[in-house]
Amino acid sequence: MNGAQDLGGMMGFGPVVPEPVKPLFHAKWEPRAFALTLAMGATGEWTIDMARFARESLPPPVYLTSSYYQIWLAGLERLLEERGLVTAEEIAAGRSLVDSRPVKRVLAADKVAETLARGGPTERDAATPARFKPGDRVRARTMNPTGHTRIPRYCRGHVGTVEAIHGVHVFPDTSAAGAGENPAWLYGVAFDGREIWGEDSAQGVSLRIDLWEPYLDPA
Repeated sequence: MNGAQDLGGMMGFGPVVPEPVKPLFHAKWEPRAFALTLAMGATGEWTIDMARFARESLPPPVYLTSSYYQIWLAGLERLLEERGLVTAEEIAAGRSLVDSRPVKRVLAADKVAETLARGGPTERDAATPARFKPGDRVRARTMNPTGHTRIPRYCRGHVGTVEAIHGVHVFPDTSAAGAGENPAWLYGVAFDGREIWGEDSAQGVSLRIDLWEPYLDPA
């Protein structure tokens, strides 16, 4: 969706100021929010794309004034409430008020390291040949979906060149909507800076974006 999370190329938000790698957390509650999010993701109640959409669909004033883990926590609360695992009253109280329904799976403490190491692979077997090959010129589709998408606004409608084929992966747009994995080919596409930002772009600047096949047309 065209939400507050898609800020790439927009002016007026100040420079990006990278933080040092450490500390990983800035408050005592943040690692707990991180752990809760991972533990609930492991239950299988939602996909990673559903979790991303829960965060990015927060109201822009909330999203833009929240810290990284505040956004994670707000997205988790939304997912839990939507699925009847907690109530709004419990979220406000900060504690359980009624018995919750069972979840599909439980992440045991002794399985955390193994689960994190395994991750959540998204690559799938190909059902059709790739539509594009390295060297092909492609145009990113102009689209404005109301649901989750991984195509940045700033590249829509612009022409780039396929540089790599990354295989077939779960299509996030349908995965986030609960409409199935619908695996699609994923490509590494290079865009000239002037194609994206016009003549004001610095000479020699290029931008590389991984884009799923449903986002692309031949140029």
